[in-house]
Amino acid sequence: MSIHVAVIGATGLVGSLVLDVLAERKFPIKSLKLLASERSVGKKIAFQGREYPVELAEPAAFEGVDLVFACAGGATSAQLIPEAVKRGAVVIDKSSLYRLDPDVPLVVAGVNDEDLRKHQGIIANPNCSTSQLMPVLKALDEAFGLKRVIVSTYQSVSGAGKAAIDELMSVTQEALNSPSRSSQTHHAFQRPMGFNLIPQIDQFVSFDEHEDASVENGYTKEETKLIRETRKILHLPNLAITATAVRVPVFISHSESVTVECLKPVSPEEARRVLKLREDLVVSERPEDYPTPLDAAGKDPVYVGRIRRDTSCPETGLNLWVVGDNLRIGAALNAVRLAEYLLKQSLLSKPCPA
Repeated sequence: MSIHVAVIGATGLVGSLVLDVLAERKFPIKSLKLLASERSVGKKIAFQGREYPVELAEPAAFEGVDLVFACAGGATSAQLIPEAVKRGAVVIDKSSLYRLDPDVPLVVAGVNDEDLRKHQGIIANPNCSTSQLMPVLKALDEAFGLKRVIVSTYQSVSGAGKAAIDELMSVTQEALNSPSRSSQTHHAFQRPMGFNLIPQIDQFVSFDEHEDASVENGYTKEETKLIRETRKILHLPNLAITATAVRVPVFISHSESVTVECLKPVSPEEARRVLKLREDLVVSERPEDYPTPLDAAGKDPVYVGRIRRDTSCPETGLNLWVVGDNLRIGAALNAVRLAEYLLKQSLLSKPCPA
């Protein structure tokens, strides 16, 4: 069964990679619309040996479309997604707009696929740092139960888009040319990124105590996304979880230092055995075989290494190192995998009932 597909934000970093993954996985496309803002209209994009013109992302563009990959920002999603659904399309949205909407499934492929059956035309793709963590936590929760999770992320600049990649390249060269200078030009980040770490991703947020008592002021939006999305995806609304998100001068792949406290006793050997059962994980056998961002870049799996006892909680606690290509598992690959499930389960013909 071939279907009619549209990609919003087709000229952007994630939109371009969605097209690559669709081609790699031979997704059955009957017709393809590449949509973007007015400034990109008329550009040509090659896909599977044919050039497609970029069309204006407007409501009328969704007539006759079965499936939409929305790879633009929240403002664009707010404007266009309801129009696409109104015309009968199912939309997989990469933005954060619908992720915490109780009526919209938030899904990581292979983790909570069954939630797709509840969709009403819109499916949310999780934040990239959340996506790569979920296969690991899902496996551990099923085997040992999760009591507490602590996550520190080390996130590449590609999570902030192409402009951020370009800025890292330029400021790195600037720093190399003038090593005595402490100041660098910076627009994409809150601090200079070259040879630096920034413990802030997105804006700091404040909450009314009645809005969300589980999140304290002083966290960033990125950190609260990881906390709330994890609870929703794993169906663990009361999971004790905290996060610190850090931007690092790496082009592609996010890394995460993860501490878990389980409900049952667990050893590193038992955890390794359980994690290796998942096809989407590559698990290191020896401590020195840990994965790095370069190992994961351009690859589909999530890589897990440095599995060891938490010395502060040795009976039920573990420390792990988790690495994944944020543009693939966190965005394009996950979205295409969700589309494949929808197609296989005949969930694309029309929005499912509430």
